[in-house]
Amino acid sequence: MRSKDYGDDILAGDWRLPRKGQIPEIPAEPGLVAEDPGSGFCGAVVGCDKFGVTLEDRFRKRRVFPLDKSGFLIDGRPVTLVRPDAAPRAPARSASGSIAVRGLRAQVAKESRIYVEGVHDAELVEKIWGHDLRVEGVVVEYLEGVDDLPAIVEEFGPGEGRRLGVLVDHLVEGSKESRIAAQVSSPHVLITGHPFIDIWEAVKPAAVAIPAWPRVPRGVSWKEGVLTALGWGDNVGAAWKRILGSVDSFTDLEPALLGRVEELIDFVTVPDP
Repeated sequence: MRSKDYGDDILAGDWRLPRKGQIPEIPAEPGLVAEDPGSGFCGAVVGCDKFGVTLEDRFRKRRVFPLDKSGFLIDGRPVTLVRPDAAPRAPARSASGSIAVRGLRAQVAKESRIYVEGVHDAELVEKIWGHDLRVEGVVVEYLEGVDDLPAIVEEFGPGEGRRLGVLVDHLVEGSKESRIAAQVSSPHVLITGHPFIDIWEAVKPAAVAIPAWPRVPRGVSWKEGVLTALGWGDNVGAAWKRILGSVDSFTDLEPALLGRVEELIDFVTVPDP
């Protein structure tokens, strides 16, 4: 969650003077996104008391600002934040655990992208991190495998302001995936991944109401082996719908996946130095 670009003249003259009418007073309720024009710090309200208002950005960094008259910007316009009448509620959280941004407006997608291996990966990332990605204007695309990853990266054309993050399944030492990833070398590309054979395994077994993900013998299709072992029939699509439907928040996913996706989001959203 970074400061929006409101133009070069936002601080020209006395920005605190309203263009017409009075500067509105807005209750500093949890989840409200505001910007301090002096520092450019933009974040969601996580607390407000007589000492000031606390804002938290998407990197979980917090700062406290005084409740000065016309002291903040919301959607590029000066406002005065005031203490809410009622006791502040805990800020609403998205499925990823970040602060949910109220009144989110669609943004033009950035040139940077995140690629994942398959449609199941993309759907899981969307369900948990979709809100965060829309706040940042980042698009997630799926590759249908990583065998042609070096050519895909070359076609993307990474560079300054055009970063690429890639999430790879089964990215462990000695795997085929690790050998393919090693062929890509660019400061504008980050390839990371989880240790699971398939994204299904990144969902905690308890969330799916199973004791553990079955061990599938070599030579057997992993998904088919899982369906057979669990007695779920042979419909892969129905099984995935069942798994995805069991995921409500980041707490239903393994940390080995959570950390990697957060790392990719940070990589493609932090400006080049």
